[in-house]
Amino acid sequence: MTQIKALFFDVFGTVVDWRTSVIRELSDFGAAHKLDADWTAIADQWRGLYQPSMEDVRSGQRPWMILDELHLESLQVLLKQHKLEGLTSEDIADLNRAWHRLDPWPDCVEGLTRLKEKLILSTLSNGNTSLLVSMAKRAGLPWDVILGAETAQAYKPLPQAYLRNMALLDLQPTECMMVAAHNDDLAAAAALGMRTAFVARPLEYGPHQHKDVEAEQDWDVITNSMIGLADALEC
Repeated sequence: MTQIKALFFDVFGTVVDWRTSVIRELSDFGAAHKLDADWTAIADQWRGLYQPSMEDVRSGQRPWMILDELHLESLQVLLKQHKLEGLTSEDIADLNRAWHRLDPWPDCVEGLTRLKEKLILSTLSNGNTSLLVSMAKRAGLPWDVILGAETAQAYKPLPQAYLRNMALLDLQPTECMMVAAHNDDLAAAAALGMRTAFVARPLEYGPHQHKDVEAEQDWDVITNSMIGLADALEC
């Protein structure tokens, strides 16, 4: 563990509470535009289109597209499906930026601030750079650098998503730790030689979550908060 120089963070679900935030954004948008819908269901459906849209890019069926563009395509499908009409392109673009306005889990700013005193903090998210910058500024997330799918031109869990971003910091996998609330993300990182930290977020998908409720392997660190991670790494 003393070799670790940088922490790479999954963001959606691990650092920010996307579900509560997106439900709030959708509900506020609906009230402002006098639209009635099951906003909780739409938030879950929007997230449900996340992996399939990226898989089309990962598999080479589509050329590279940033996540904002994929989110917008998914949103347009859902608006049509739920017969939510009369919106301008500007309205829809603003709603799509809901993903720029996600709130952090309560432990994150304190824990990240402590970790930053000793270690390089980088995102390693499927979110695009402008999205992650907007989110960080709004939420007060103290990243040293913002990296991810866009800088690697590859979506996780493709190996290039991890390797190219570590190379940008001139670091070897053994000098890096992947921090995530998702076991498959950590498994992909560990296969490349990265150290791993599982931060449990059992309510990421709401009260009926059945995946990633707990660690499924013996990761290097297993905790339920960024404060716990800071404690484990003696920060």
